[in-house]
Amino acid sequence: MAKKGLDTTFLHYGVRREDMSLIETISLNYQLDADWVKEDLLREFHEKKVSKQELDDKSIERLIDKALQKIK
Repeated sequence: MAKKGLDTTFLHYGVRREDMSLIETISLNYQLDADWVKEDLLREFHEKKVSKQELDDKSIERLIDKALQKIK
């Protein structure tokens, strides 16, 4: 039987738990830290979407650049 209740992964990152494993696999393939991807990219992206901030290509590029600056 499927677990009922709130999906905390979705609440934090806007991504379903099932899809998070795909993100983790892709992160490993590209030698990225999956936690970094989740915390510095997905969370901020999700927060912007929830607050209905504009997310055009340029703003997404700035979000990625900002996250990359944290690891340099």
